[in-house]
Amino acid sequence: MDIPALRIAEGTVHLPGSKSLSNRILLLAALAEGETLVRHVLDCDDTRVMLAALTQLGVICQQVDGSRDYLIKGVAGRFPVQQAELFLGNAGTAFRSLTAVLALSGGSYRLTGTARMHERPIGDLVDALRGLGAQISYLGTEGCPPLDIAPATPSALASVSVRGSVSSQFLTGLLLAAPLLQREVTVRVAGELISKPYIDITLKLMRRFGVIVETEGLSVFHLRANRQYVSPGNIEVEGDASSASYFLAAGVIGGGPVRVEGVGRLSIQGDVRFAQALVQMGAIVEYEDKAIVVCSGEELAGIDGDFNHIPDAAMTLAVLALFARGETVLRNIGSWRVKETDRITAMATELRKVGAEVEAGSDYLRIVPPEKILPATIDTYDDHRMAMCFSLVALAGVPIRINDPSCVNKTFPEYFNVFSTIARP
Repeated sequence: MDIPALRIAEGTVHLPGSKSLSNRILLLAALAEGETLVRHVLDCDDTRVMLAALTQLGVICQQVDGSRDYLIKGVAGRFPVQQAELFLGNAGTAFRSLTAVLALSGGSYRLTGTARMHERPIGDLVDALRGLGAQISYLGTEGCPPLDIAPATPSALASVSVRGSVSSQFLTGLLLAAPLLQREVTVRVAGELISKPYIDITLKLMRRFGVIVETEGLSVFHLRANRQYVSPGNIEVEGDASSASYFLAAGVIGGGPVRVEGVGRLSIQGDVRFAQALVQMGAIVEYEDKAIVVCSGEELAGIDGDFNHIPDAAMTLAVLALFARGETVLRNIGSWRVKETDRITAMATELRKVGAEVEAGSDYLRIVPPEKILPATIDTYDDHRMAMCFSLVALAGVPIRINDPSCVNKTFPEYFNVFSTIARP
């Protein structure tokens, strides 16, 4: 896709639903007792994977009149289909959470994905699940999918631990699945827990479905016995805060104002804190309950900070660094290396194409902006966020070519159409 030279960004964007919220809510609604109307579900590859998997497992998922609303008929903790082979693409939120849930649900399942998914680590989750009695075998590389799941065996263990430094999705999967055991369970986090705001999302959604997790900080999690998910009746999916970052950044680069509707001060998503980083760089930000409005300030300045809490949105800051005075350093982003691609290497490679000086470490990026941003052809590595991030470079007044733009279908199929409504020469 060729994006022409652009200079101005202003207008209003209505965000699609959050991927993280959509997939968590769909799974919780399926496990719950009763029917749940889930409103504003994101339509993308990852949520289609989840809906297809739930349907294959015997859950009735009815789309309401062609809308983005779904009526999910819960199975009260036991899937009707107890033997299946599920292809889960490269959807991490689906693969990790379904691995945990299916491992403790009493059936026999085989879980496969794309070639990249088969490279993404899952060993820490599998080890913790085995501690709870799960019977899981690797069908390829040790510690990675594909997986074979047999019915769990009784386990006397009431406490397991999981490393928190690779992916918060491992802990999310354990927490979502633990009530299926119908006994008291304690989950402990070994070492640092990354992406803490995503665990907050998980805990808040579990509470909406009637299961309260008692916590000690974000390192120990207690679930009492005989807890079962119960439908809240209906629940709405917030706009996607990670996707908001592209339009908020566009408003800063292109002058603004850009109004992003669907997330705001009431959002439960951690990535809304991206707007705080914009303020640190010199942007003007106004919060409403369900909207954020941004404008450019006098001059953007580079920042140096720990972005472990917003790893996805931090990718947008890497591109925004091209437009700032001075260097920008993004620290504690080691989780980038086990995402859809090795994002540290990919981001460094593509930033250099447009003229930046980049130092890539094991868990950090140091970016020195160029005197003049260069036109370039950007490779996207089958990573939706690479495509969306680098579209912003065109706002420097240079043409940009995005290879494989359809990779945005993973989370935001309409991204380029929406971007074109606010950005212009």
